[in-house]
Amino acid sequence: MSELPELFDTHAHVDGEEFDADRSEVLARARQAGVKRLVVIGAVGEPSSAERAVALAEHDPDVWATVATHPHDVDKMTPAWWATHERLARHPRVVAIGETGLDYFYDHSSRELQQACFGRFIELARAVGKPVVCHIRDAHEDARRILREHHAAELGIIIHCFTGTPDDAKAYAELDAYVSFSGIVTYKNAQPLRDAVPCVATDRLLIETDCPYLAPIPKRGKRNEPGFIVHTAEVVAKEAGMNFADLARQTTANAHRIYRIEPAPGPMA
Repeated sequence: MSELPELFDTHAHVDGEEFDADRSEVLARARQAGVKRLVVIGAVGEPSSAERAVALAEHDPDVWATVATHPHDVDKMTPAWWATHERLARHPRVVAIGETGLDYFYDHSSRELQQACFGRFIELARAVGKPVVCHIRDAHEDARRILREHHAAELGIIIHCFTGTPDDAKAYAELDAYVSFSGIVTYKNAQPLRDAVPCVATDRLLIETDCPYLAPIPKRGKRNEPGFIVHTAEVVAKEAGMNFADLARQTTANAHRIYRIEPAPGPMA
């Protein structure tokens, strides 16, 4: 039997309590599906999420972490929260700052504060020389303005869980951003997202699960997990005009490049 194509889940929340009962089994299933590496996003709620993500990355050589506060929660940030992020941002297993950005769909935090914190997190990324992972929902124009104002392209930009239009994808391309597609791209009502895939240069394409959220078809309605990224990759490959193996190879290379991670030397244990 030939070896499975290597896949890289660029955005997962496996630090959360949803995986406390079976995290080891989830990661084992991911490896069995070809998901060799993943990045755990330490940005849910208070900074304990960042601490958990870093701890996971410290104990698994195929896992890396990011740190930030999600735009939903920036109205709760304190000086202590910022101090934690500034400390962890320098950790060698932290490969990016994020997810940060703007969410005008829910508006859980004021738009003015979201914008201010987005800019501050980009500057933190600059201070540590790492890329920025962006959560952008219904706020693409403001997000691109802030990314331009802070010259974020110099650091590297990842638009996680892209939910914009083909025109938005083209506009992010002008910023040299990497664009990541989640399980949403498999949904029946997501044709505009599928139409956006070929608007992204193949060397800027990424795939992710955003687990435990957004399980792809045919797993929709279940707790998402890294191994399910195979279904997202199949759809993205089709829309990009690539076969599955080439899509896997390209997106994995892209993930290594943007996160500044050395490619794996050989078969995963």
